[in-house]
Formats: sequence, C-alpha cells, structure tokens
Amino acid sequence: MAKTDPGPLIGAHMSIAGGVFNAVLHAETAGCRCVQLFVKSSNQWRAKPLTDDDIKQFKEERKRTKIGPAVAHSSYLINIATPDKALFEKSREALKVELERCNILGVEYLVFHPGAHVGSGVEAGMKRIADGMNWVLDCVAETDCMLLLETTAGAGSHIGSRFEELREIIDKLEQPERVGVCVDTCHIFSAGYDIRTQAAYKKTMKEFNDILGYPLLKALHFNDSKFDLGTHKDRHEHIGKGFIGKDGFGFFMRDAKLKTVPKLLETPKDPEGKNDKMNLALLRKLAKSK
Repeated sequence: MAKTDPGPLIGAHMSIAGGVFNAVLHAETAGCRCVQLFVKSSNQWRAKPLTDDDIKQFKEERKRTKIGPAVAHSSYLINIATPDKALFEKSREALKVELERCNILGVEYLVFHPGAHVGSGVEAGMKRIADGMNWVLDCVAETDCMLLLETTAGAGSHIGSRFEELREIIDKLEQPERVGVCVDTCHIFSAGYDIRTQAAYKKTMKEFNDILGYPLLKALHFNDSKFDLGTHKDRHEHIGKGFIGKDGFGFFMRDAKLKTVPKLLETPKDPEGKNDKMNLALLRKLAKSK
C-alpha cells in the first residue's frame, strides 16, 4: 500500500500554558506537522522545575501525534552579546538551563537571538556570543539538541542581521557541529535580503549557501513583515498580508532543498487558533502552486 503524503513540514509556535505538553496538543488541533514552544516562561529568568509528569506527558503526546521536530525558542531576556558582565553570566546560565530542559524533553533544536552589543562594537559582541555558546555547549555535553542562531532584523545594536556575522560567530566555536541557523523571513527581509521575486529569492539563498551553507539551515520562522525591505523593524504579519507577500513564501515552500527543514509560524495569534489554521492552509496551497 502506498504511503499517504503527510504534506509539507509546517507548524507554529504554540502556548505551553498548563504544561509543555499542551503545545503539542495545540499543534495537533491546528494541523501542524512540527511545533515550536518555550520550555520555560519567556519573560522571566526563573525556570519552574519540570516535573516527571510534564516530561512524561510531553513525550507521550509527541509519540502519539508524531509531531516533530520540536523547536524550542529561548527566553527574550537572554543577551550573551552584552558587555555587562553580570548580565552576560546570567544570560549564559539561562541558555544552559534551557538547553538542559530541551535535552530532558527530547526537543531537537533550541533557537536563540544572538543578542545586542549595546555600543561595545560588533566584533566584541560576536566574540562574547561565541564565548557564551562555547561555555554552554561545554556545560551541556551530553545532548542531541542543537543550538540555532536566529537571523535578526538588525535593529539598534542587535547582531545577526548579516549572514557574514553568523558565519564569523560559528567560525569561533569549539564545537560548530552542534550549532545551526534559524532563518526568520521577516527578519532577513527587514535586514535587506529581498525574497519577493524568484530572482531575488534565488540571489538571497545563494548568498546564504555561499556564506553559511544549506546544511546549517535547520529551521525557518515564517512571518510576513509589517514594514518594507531594509527598514530593520521586527514586526510580524500574517502570511501574504505584509510587504513580503504570498509569492515569497511560495518560493520557500516549493524549494526542494528545504523540504526537510521545519517551517514555523510566529504570526499574530487569536484565542480560537483560527489565524494559525488560516496561515497553514495558505502555506499548503502555496506548496502546490506553480
């Protein structure tokens, strides 16, 4: 008997309110094949311990639903590019804790923002990012979870808006094989990488491949942009309703080289989950269009 096509590897960021396993249940309801979640509160330093039940239920629901890969997103408080020594140490410790939690839960990837150098300079910031990552990876040696550097929009002193910056950070790592990249469509567009036409998409992805290489691309955040190309503003919009437009996402969806890369929505939410279903349905349609 022929296997049924499960469809494109798309999903969304889901709430963990009431327990981390709920992210998987929300993903199932929305019709996701993969899922993104926080493994702790995103706006607090403190991490409530994972209970045995938390871990058991999360793993059981993933096994039952076959939803995966699971991608975690780190706390927004973390900044390992900072020149503030106390904040740097607090940030790297928090990133370590999140990687440990991912390991316990069996989450495959942990995405984090490289951080902001806060006026100390890009080179100094990149060195601190690499130092922080080296420390975290050394502390959490026994894990299959990969750390993923996320592309940024380049607002203020944030590092990671250019592929070259991510390349330089990775080149400073002691264990680069444990690290990958997460490309956010809104962020790269806001940073000046055009993806609205076939020619522009090919140019941008060739640049990514030349500088970083497709094997490093482990996850995609799918967000349209409320602001135009090169504005360095990180404001997410529904697929096809921003300045990128539907065509740009179609190029990603139909790119055979990205078939096994999880594509995750971080678009505006609504209480009933209708927005996620709407965006996912459009992505499925774009995957089949010419």
